[in-house]
Amino acid sequence: MGELTFIGLGLYDDMDISLRGLKVVKDSDFIFAEFYTSLMSGFSMERFKRMIGREVSVVSRKDLEEEEGELILRSAAEGRVVLLVPGDPLIATTHIDLRIRAEKRGIKTRIIHGASIISAIIALSGLQNYRFGRSVTIPFSDGGCISETPYDVIVKNKTMDLHTLCFLDVRAEERRFMTVNESLKMLSLLENRRRGDIITPKSLAVGIARAGSEDVVVKADYAKDLVNYNFGGPPHSIVIPADRLHFMEAEALINLADAPNEVKEMVK
Repeated sequence: MGELTFIGLGLYDDMDISLRGLKVVKDSDFIFAEFYTSLMSGFSMERFKRMIGREVSVVSRKDLEEEEGELILRSAAEGRVVLLVPGDPLIATTHIDLRIRAEKRGIKTRIIHGASIISAIIALSGLQNYRFGRSVTIPFSDGGCISETPYDVIVKNKTMDLHTLCFLDVRAEERRFMTVNESLKMLSLLENRRRGDIITPKSLAVGIARAGSEDVVVKADYAKDLVNYNFGGPPHSIVIPADRLHFMEAEALINLADAPNEVKEMVK
């Protein structure tokens, strides 16, 4: 049997892959890549192919989900295969399913990690890692139907005095990427519906754009002001902090994310 290696590409461009990952790519028999689970706004496939001296087959959501990765699994039964994934592999459940299928067929699997958007956003926000609760994705409101799950998760996390990391919907194949501004408007609509005083105009939020790039933007402010802030191009993410801050978190937000000095009042 062959081998299937999941390799993380990192956060931003084709230079983010690890040296170990690069070596395994060059030594492989078949190279696949997917870019529908996340956006690497600085990634150049042509530049990457020149760097590795190989061709790369880009697979779609249909290839991995509807067709259950058969194209990749058939190749892995014959030789050494790599699947290149934005960020850190296996964060997306799609890839976990593929790894399980490979192992059940007797195909050896392994992982070469890349930088994760989860750790990057926590670090960039200046908020402390141990104070983050469950994360959640804010999806687009197709057909006018707005998911209330993000609101529920934020409520539960705030009840436990925890921050909430919100991933924003990415539909790379449609070139649709939710912005911080859109996510705040959606949360405001949910607040108007639920009336829980969870996301008010005076609620603190932290927006992050293009984590891992040279022009990363990190901005903390009250929702009423942040909703109009220009974060530039995608990808975007947002953090809804707990109602109480550690004094070092307040200092970090003021000095690293340009938060208003009034956030010191959240220190308790």
